[in-house]
Amino acid sequence: MKKAFLLSIALLPALTLPAKEKIILVNEGMWQTDNGQLTYFEDGEVVSNQWFRDVNGRKLGDTPNDIILVNDGIIAIAANWSNIIQFITPDGKAVGETEDVPNNRKLASDGRYVYVTSYAHEVGIDGDFRQFEKGYVAKIDATTFKTVDAVEVGYEPEGIALYGGHLFVANSGGYSFQEGHDYEHSVSVIDPATMKVVRTVDVEQINLYSKVSLSGQYLCINSPGDYYETPAATVILDCRAVLDGKPDAECFVLLPVASTSNTADTDGNFLTVGSSYSYLTGEYEFHYCTINPEEVCLSRGEAGVYIGLPGSVEEGIAGMAMPYSIFVNPYSGYIYATDAGEYTGAGAMYQWDPEGNFLGKHKTYINPGHFLALPPEKPQNGVTAPATDLPEMEGAIYNMQGIRVKNPISGNIYIKNGKKIIF
Repeated sequence: MKKAFLLSIALLPALTLPAKEKIILVNEGMWQTDNGQLTYFEDGEVVSNQWFRDVNGRKLGDTPNDIILVNDGIIAIAANWSNIIQFITPDGKAVGETEDVPNNRKLASDGRYVYVTSYAHEVGIDGDFRQFEKGYVAKIDATTFKTVDAVEVGYEPEGIALYGGHLFVANSGGYSFQEGHDYEHSVSVIDPATMKVVRTVDVEQINLYSKVSLSGQYLCINSPGDYYETPAATVILDCRAVLDGKPDAECFVLLPVASTSNTADTDGNFLTVGSSYSYLTGEYEFHYCTINPEEVCLSRGEAGVYIGLPGSVEEGIAGMAMPYSIFVNPYSGYIYATDAGEYTGAGAMYQWDPEGNFLGKHKTYINPGHFLALPPEKPQNGVTAPATDLPEMEGAIYNMQGIRVKNPISGNIYIKNGKKIIF
């Protein structure tokens, strides 16, 4: 495998729009303290750092670790340590939940069903329990909030994404130190209609951990390595090549940078913030990169990885006590990042415009880690939708995770001009 050639460049110009933002930020809280919270951010201000409690008068759950837009009326939140998938409306009202999927991790959706990865070995379906040796992906009906099927994948599956009518699941094997199995180094490909694994791609890098980002046909997958002999890396997976049946080695490129938190921007790049830790040295190494996945795959890693982030974003993140997440609002191009600080007290959210001009810092709750941008249409809480006649945004198409899509796949559900469509 060739090593990536890292370049320093002036980053590409980005789209400039007035900030009419509606952001939900998931604060994980502290593990086993049942204090996960939602921050609601609107037009430059934090409306609430306990939004779910304000709306519903009860707790969200223990250690929530993912949030997605299912369709224009439903949002799903995975509360890991509470073993709950929580469903809310865009105005924050709880409308359903399921406890069928213990040790839930990451989420994806096709608009009708929610797919969730789980580290557990058991899942509840129609009142019965199905057992697995490894981890699994569960399928939940978003109209009934019932788990209807599940399929075994690798040990401790993490990030999941939908492309070309298939689910791509990054397996970590992260419990290898306590469950007596090795780290995983594979991506499972699932047909969601049948809930069968149709292919397993060996990406030659262990411990595919945390949320993945999708940009067109490309998937950005982080690997922290084993913290000893195997260093951190990033896998860029060409999902189209996988579905076309190309050999495993032609379906991915391995880059020698960490991407602990990653996000797709509106130009089709991945913005990544990576921390690589070694128990051998006791030191962290940080990487701040912009990755053009098409260049990476065409050059087999010789081009397409650029040191730096837009404007003052890198400087701002580098000055944080503990960078925790990065996110680009796919509807506006505005950039966000969070600082977990000491992990035990209030964190902070930073905001930049698409060119990387700093706009502000906002206090959040504990361990702010996962973002969702609400579509700009259908104003709520006083938010005014941005102008729709801007040429850069007119007709833009987004998938159900809010990521801008340049090449939509026939039959999939997308958002266009704030409305759900089937392409």
